[in-house]
Amino acid sequence: MRALGVVSASTAVVLGVAGSAFACNISDFSAEAKCNGQKGTIVVTDTDGSGTPAHITVFLESTGGIETKVGEHEVKGSAQGTQVTFSEDWKANATYRVHIKATNILDQDITSNLVTPSTACKTGSPTPTAPSKPTPSKSTPAGSATPTPSASSSSSAPASAAPGNAPSPAVGDSNLAETGANSNTGLIAGIAGALVVVGGGAVYLGMRRRGARGNG
Repeated sequence: MRALGVVSASTAVVLGVAGSAFACNISDFSAEAKCNGQKGTIVVTDTDGSGTPAHITVFLESTGGIETKVGEHEVKGSAQGTQVTFSEDWKANATYRVHIKATNILDQDITSNLVTPSTACKTGSPTPTAPSKPTPSKSTPAGSATPTPSASSSSSAPASAAPGNAPSPAVGDSNLAETGANSNTGLIAGIAGALVVVGGGAVYLGMRRRGARGNG
């Protein structure tokens, strides 16, 4: 009987150890930041051989203790490892917290937070852009130029428009020329002079005659 009891106890211990070895454990989970082409991803791997369903939630840790939920996903692990991918355009040196929950078995974070690499995913070479076409200015329409006076137009101006070197006639002379009075000025002056001489002679002769009569 004592031997049977020892065998039973040994069997229970072996089964307990085996059961605990196959039970869902936090060490079965790991997280890694990867690049899928030009996009960033966070990949969580579940190597739980028992296939216990688990719920994975990923949080982005920000400064000041603020967390941003990235996403959540259900997973059933396998001995070969089952991977769950979260699309996340992660930045360099960012920190993520990964929480695992399996009903009545597990409810805790992966032991160490995930810290992304110091270099983010490459964005690739930039797409070349076509050169922009020059647009004409609104103030000066294209193809039009300010007209400048040509040499022919400046030389064809009327000669009367430019002032000449000869002095312009006086206003009075111009009027006399128009009426024709200036042509008789010399004749009139000569007649007036002759009349003055004749008149003077007549006065002189008259005075001499009066003087002669007074003496006689």
